[in-house]
Amino acid sequence: MKKLSVIRLKGQADRRLRAGHQWIYSNEVDTNKTPLKQFTPGDQVVVETAQGKPLGVAMVNPSTLICGRLISRSTDTVMNKSTLVHRLKIALSLREIAYKGPYYRLVFGDSDGLSGLVVDRFADILVVQISTAGMERIKGEIIEALQDVIKPTAILMKNDGKMRQIEGLDSYVEEAFGTVPELVYLQENDVLFQAPVWDGQKTGWFYDHRENRKTMQNYCDGKRVLDVFSYVGGWGVQAAAAGATDVTFIDASESALSHVDANLKLNQYEGGSELMHGDAFEAMQSLIEEKQRFDVVVMDPPAFIARRKDIKAGEGAYHRANQLAMRLVAKGGILVSGSCSMHLETSRLHDIVRSNSRQLERFSQLIYRGTQAPDHPVHPAIEETEYLKALFYRIHNNMGL
Repeated sequence: MKKLSVIRLKGQADRRLRAGHQWIYSNEVDTNKTPLKQFTPGDQVVVETAQGKPLGVAMVNPSTLICGRLISRSTDTVMNKSTLVHRLKIALSLREIAYKGPYYRLVFGDSDGLSGLVVDRFADILVVQISTAGMERIKGEIIEALQDVIKPTAILMKNDGKMRQIEGLDSYVEEAFGTVPELVYLQENDVLFQAPVWDGQKTGWFYDHRENRKTMQNYCDGKRVLDVFSYVGGWGVQAAAAGATDVTFIDASESALSHVDANLKLNQYEGGSELMHGDAFEAMQSLIEEKQRFDVVVMDPPAFIARRKDIKAGEGAYHRANQLAMRLVAKGGILVSGSCSMHLETSRLHDIVRSNSRQLERFSQLIYRGTQAPDHPVHPAIEETEYLKALFYRIHNNMGL
C-alpha cells in the first residue's frame, strides 16, 4: 500500500475524535505543519494528534469546513473495494434483521462507516447518492462492491444533492449499471408504492418515517385523513390502506400528486380522495375557511431549518404550519407533527405544538414520540445522524385546562 500523507491536528483538537466523532474541521488542523492546500479533494491521509500520535485514516477535502472524515481508526485500513464490501455486508445484515423484504436504506453514511454515501434499495434496483469528494474518487469501487454484495440488476447514481456543490463536485443523474426505469416499486408496511427515482426528491422515496407511518395506521380506520406536504403519498396512502374513509393530499408538485393517484390505485383504494395542488399554507387556510375538519392530520414538511442560521425563521415556519394543521383537527382527533430538520430539537418541536395549543385554546396530549427507522441508525457520537422526529398528539377543545 502506498504510504499516506499526514495531517496534524492542533492541541486538544483530537478530543471529539477520541470520543467517537468522525469529522475534522479545517480550523482544527495545524496548517503550519501540514498545510491543507497540499492535498487534492478526496485524498486519504493519516490523521495525527498534535504530539504526532496516529488516530487513523481520513478522506480530506481542503476546500470545505468539514475538511476530513475519519474512515478508520487504524492506519492500515484505507477505503477501497475490500473495505467497502466488508462494510456493505455489515450494513446489509442489519437491514435483513429489521425487514423481511428488500426495501430499505441500505447505507446511511456515517452511521454505517461510509461517510458521504447513501444507498436506497428497491428490490434489485439501487439508487446511490455520493456527497463527498472522497467517495466520488472511489465511485468505481463503490459500484463494484455493490454488485458483489447485492447483485442488483441496475444502479442509478442520483448525484444532484446540495452537498456536492459545497464539496466542489458536479451534479449529475446517470445509470451506473443496467437499465433503471422511470418508476420503481417498493413495499412499506404491506402497502405498495411506485417512486420516481429519476425525477423525484432525493432518491425518490423516504424510508425514514416507516415506523411512524405504521403507528399512524392505528388511528385511521373509518377516519378522515389529511396529508400535508404529501409528496407521493407515503403517509396518506398508508392511511387509506389502513381503512380511512377518505384522504386529502396537499403538495406543491403536480407531478408528485399524479403519483399519489397512481399509488392509491395500486392499492385498490375505494374510498374518497382529494388531491390539492398548491402552496400548503394557502391550501390549509382554504380548508379552514371551508370549515373542514379531519380525524387525523399529518404535518410532515421539508426541512425548514437547513443550517443553524435558519433556526429563527425555520421555527417560525414550523409554528405557522402546526397552527394551521391543529385548526384542522376534529375534536378528539390526532395531529402528527413531523420534522426532518436536524437543527430542530424534539423538545423544541414539542414546545411549538404546546404554544399553539395555548394560543388556540386546545387541550393536547402527547401520545407517541417517533424517530427514524432502523435502516437510518444513529451514530451515538454524531448527533447530526439523529435528525427525524414525529410527535403524535390527541387534540381536544380547551376543557378549561
